[in-house]
Amino acid sequence: MTAPEPTAPPSLLSDAARRYLEAPRFAIVATLNPDGSPLQAVVWYALEDDTIVFNSRVGRQWPTNLARDPRVSFVVADAYDYLEIRGEVVIDEDPVRSQAVIAGLAHRYHRDEASAAAQIAGFAQEQRVTFVLRPKRVYERLSSR
Repeated sequence: MTAPEPTAPPSLLSDAARRYLEAPRFAIVATLNPDGSPLQAVVWYALEDDTIVFNSRVGRQWPTNLARDPRVSFVVADAYDYLEIRGEVVIDEDPVRSQAVIAGLAHRYHRDEASAAAQIAGFAQEQRVTFVLRPKRVYERLSSR
């Protein structure tokens, strides 16, 4: 008799939450400064399977905060609808993957190819880092619109 295959934990994201996150809305990432005060930043993101992927230029305060303390609150709001995801990020510092992630996000948020290309050219000059958030808690208030 063989041992059963391990199963992936069930997704905490409802179908409505997935639909909501698939639209190119902006998110707010909340981190903790070294003195314990909160810091929020507006970010682009993408939903990939059961994770949220976002990216930043190295050297900003909020990525530095996440390197020290990976706990995060991630909120996407649109009028009265909102979704909050809490958890810890995994940091991917690979420069090639980070540039690929930001290029994908530029295309997601800039439907015009020229605008996306201009953004990507600027990002190519930066050192980037990627964050992967697997939800630990999800709070949602989503209408059926």
